[in-house]
Amino acid sequence: MARYFSSLRALLVVLRNCDPLLYQYVDGGGFFTSHGQPNKQVRLVWYIYAQRYRDHHDDEFIRRCERVRRQFILTSALCGLVVVSLIALMIWH
Repeated sequence: MARYFSSLRALLVVLRNCDPLLYQYVDGGGFFTSHGQPNKQVRLVWYIYAQRYRDHHDDEFIRRCERVRRQFILTSALCGLVVVSLIALMIWH
């Protein structure tokens, strides 16, 4: 999970330099703060999940998005596996 957050931070740094408007659109400056706007943060998640970054002009940004997307899918699958395992344990005992 820490690696996922680290990759997300690196993505936001690259985003700030290559596309300031998108950085503002997803609340890049307040992303990891207590006053961050969750609806804007969800925009970034859906932007990456839907692979809309593929048309972006910056190759570094595309690579970072691919990495974050892979980590997001892996983390989601792991969380799903944990939930299924807990349910199985509850049923078994």
